[in-house]
Formats: sequence, structure tokens, C-alpha cells
Amino acid sequence: VQLQASGGGWVQDGGSLTLSCAASGGSVRSNTIGWFRQAPGREREFVAAFGWSGNTKYTDPVKGRFTISRDNAKNTVYLRMNSPKPDDTAVYYCGATTVVRGRVTEENYYRYWGQGTQVTVSS
Repeated sequence: VQLQASGGGWVQDGGSLTLSCAASGGSVRSNTIGWFRQAPGREREFVAAFGWSGNTKYTDPVKGRFTISRDNAKNTVYLRMNSPKPDDTAVYYCGATTVVRGRVTEENYYRYWGQGTQVTVSS
């Protein structure tokens, strides 16, 4: 599976931004797709995941603000960021795995990764 992350950019605190993770060489319906982010000087951390079965999971700091969704026809998973904060500034990555059992919050659960897309939130 090849993943292409896009949609990053600059956004003001309280605005909105939608990231896309387009897959090729495999179906998003057969994969769990996760979004992670890495801020300067920090480790990569889990943001949200859309499971192959349709379940979703979010890290607490983004609950109620971010929404992960899947478009099977476009073979793409989206991360809608509403009311982003400066602390959300990071490079965002999407990962994919066909492994059924595992912790979606852990980076090593994912086998395939896209390149990152930079998100900068200004106050």
C-alpha cells in the first residue's frame, strides 16, 4: 500500500483544515488507517485512527475537535481539524496496516507510511 498525505498548511487558531490520506495499491476498507503527528523536539504521537471495521479512535487532546472519516470510493481517509490550536502544530503522517489485532495507538502497529504534511497553527 502506498499512502499520500496532503492538505497541510497554515491555519489560524479556531479555523479549520482537512488532511487527506490517499491510498493506492490497496483498499482503505481492508486497512486500519491511523494519523500521527510529530512536533519539533517531540516523539511521533497518535492522533486518530479509522479501523477496517469502521471503528474510530482519538487521542484525548483532539476529541471533539478532530474528525476522522473514510471515503471508500476515493480510497481516502480524511482528518478534519476544527478549532485547531497552536499545540496542534506538527508534521502529520498517515499509516496503514492490515493486521487485525493490535494497538492502533502504537506506531509500530502500522506497516505502511505516507510522507508527512506540515500543519502550522497560529494564535
